[in-house]
Amino acid sequence: MQPPFCAGDTFLHAVQSAVAGSPDRLHLWWLGQSGFLVHWASRWLLFDPYLSDSLTVKYAATDKPHERMTGQVIEPGRLDFIDVVTASHNHTDHLDAGTLGPLRTANPALQLLIGAANQTFVGERLGCDPAWPIGLNAGEAATVAGFRVHAVPAAHEALATDEAGRCMFLGFVVEAGPWTLYHSGDTVLYPGMAEMLRQWRIDVALLPINGRAPERRVSGNLDGPEAAELAHAIGAGLVIPCHYDMFAFNTAAPDAFVARCVALGQRYRVLQNGEGLSLEAA
Repeated sequence: MQPPFCAGDTFLHAVQSAVAGSPDRLHLWWLGQSGFLVHWASRWLLFDPYLSDSLTVKYAATDKPHERMTGQVIEPGRLDFIDVVTASHNHTDHLDAGTLGPLRTANPALQLLIGAANQTFVGERLGCDPAWPIGLNAGEAATVAGFRVHAVPAAHEALATDEAGRCMFLGFVVEAGPWTLYHSGDTVLYPGMAEMLRQWRIDVALLPINGRAPERRVSGNLDGPEAAELAHAIGAGLVIPCHYDMFAFNTAAPDAFVARCVALGQRYRVLQNGEGLSLEAA
């Protein structure tokens, strides 16, 4: 297992130092898989954190072991400063009771943003009142802890909906002061996707690159070149790849992503687990 870029006390120190040194910047750290920590104006947002070994334990004695490739960046209970967290869909690496339970204990005022279609499921998995999470459908928005969050469709191989026509898989476009971030959740390309996203001036796109392969027996995502092409098509100022280097059976190297970004002239940044970046307003 490879160690994160930084973890534990070292990670928390890096986070605190970055924020103290540049409080007016947008700060972002990759926590592994699709998890990102975002800071803006003394507020903290977590996108889809998976900070446990729930899946490794669950699948240990099966023919689909979820062997960790990279160590855990931080224990979720140590993130005791979080205002809002997202769960783009119901898969455990995006909606993890082993992560969200300790996070809620450490942050009693925590707010959780989910797909409205998943409200009952989330309540059952987390053992919480299903009315506690804020449910959004695609096309809806909410302002939470100073972040303006827009829900957009995601196709985790298909644009699936419930019986009421609400999206089962979402992405989130988040406005944080002068910045706009797009966290796609798990998705592949679908018709009209780029056109829909171009209504925002997206500064940072956070996109999966692990691709899809039937032999994995899990729903697939964008591959590296597709992620680069989507970022370019929507005019993203910067694209950061994610959803790789977590599980040995479901990963991809970022090389093809980087090569396609270079060919397109698309600005990109490849982070290691636990590594962050800071952005200044234009």
